[in-house]
Amino acid sequence: MNVFQAIVLAIIEGLTEFLPVSSTGHMIIASSAMGIASDKFVKLFTIAIQLGAILSVLVLYFKRFVKSVDFYVKLVIAFIPSAILGKLLSDYIDELLETPLGVAISLFLGGIILLFADRLFSKDEVDDTDKVDKLTAFKIGLFQCIAMIPGVSRSGATIVGGMSQKLTRKAAAEFSFFLAVPTMFAATAYKMYKFMKESGMPTGEQIQLLAIGNVVAFIVALLAIKSFIGFLNKYGFKVFGWYRIAVGAVIIILYLSGQNLQVI
Repeated sequence: MNVFQAIVLAIIEGLTEFLPVSSTGHMIIASSAMGIASDKFVKLFTIAIQLGAILSVLVLYFKRFVKSVDFYVKLVIAFIPSAILGKLLSDYIDELLETPLGVAISLFLGGIILLFADRLFSKDEVDDTDKVDKLTAFKIGLFQCIAMIPGVSRSGATIVGGMSQKLTRKAAAEFSFFLAVPTMFAATAYKMYKFMKESGMPTGEQIQLLAIGNVVAFIVALLAIKSFIGFLNKYGFKVFGWYRIAVGAVIIILYLSGQNLQVI
C-alpha cells in the first residue's frame, strides 16, 4: 500500500462510515480494484481508519459524552452482543473481508430492505436518544451483529434497528453514531493486537499510513456527518437503497461475466 492508496481508502471511509451503504464493503471493493485486498496490513488499515471517522462523533457530540454515566451504561449494553460475536467469529470475518462478491450480494440484498424501511418502521415515538432505555439499547446492539457481514453496513443495521424500536430516523441515526465509538475502539484495538501477534510491530511506514488514513477519514467524516441526518430526515432510505442495489448489481454482473474480482 502506498500513500495515494491510503488516502483513497480513507476518503471512501470518511464518506461512507455514517451512510447505510457499508464503509467496509466499499473499502474491500476499492482495495480489490487496486490489487491490495489480500495484504494483512490492508485488512488492519480498513478497520483502524474507521476509528478516525468515528472520532468525528466525539467532536460533534461532545456534550453528550460528558452528560451522564447512564449514557455509557446503555452504550456498553448495546456493544456487548457484537463484542462477543466479534471475538468468536473473528477468523471467519477476516475471510469475508477478501470477498468482493460476498460484499456485492450483501449490498444488493441490503438495498432491497432499505427500499421498504421507511414504510415498515414508520411508527416513530422516541425522538431523543436520552429516552432510549437499556432493553432497547440491547436490541439495537443485536442488530449491530448483523453488520459483521461485510457489505451489510453497521450504521444501516443499527439505524434500522433503532427505528424498529420506534425511534425517529434522527434519534436512531444519532444512537448509531454513539454506539460506533466503543465498537470501533474495540475493533481497532483487537485488530491491532492480532496484527502484531502475527506480523510483529507495524513498520514506520505502516504507522505513517495509519496516521494519514485516520486524519483524512476524520476530516472527511466531520464534513459528511453534518449533512447526513438532514438528508435522512428529508429523503429517507430509498436513495441509499437504490444506490446499494446498483453497486451490488454491477459487481455481480462483472463477476458472472468472468472478471477477476476475487482477490485471495
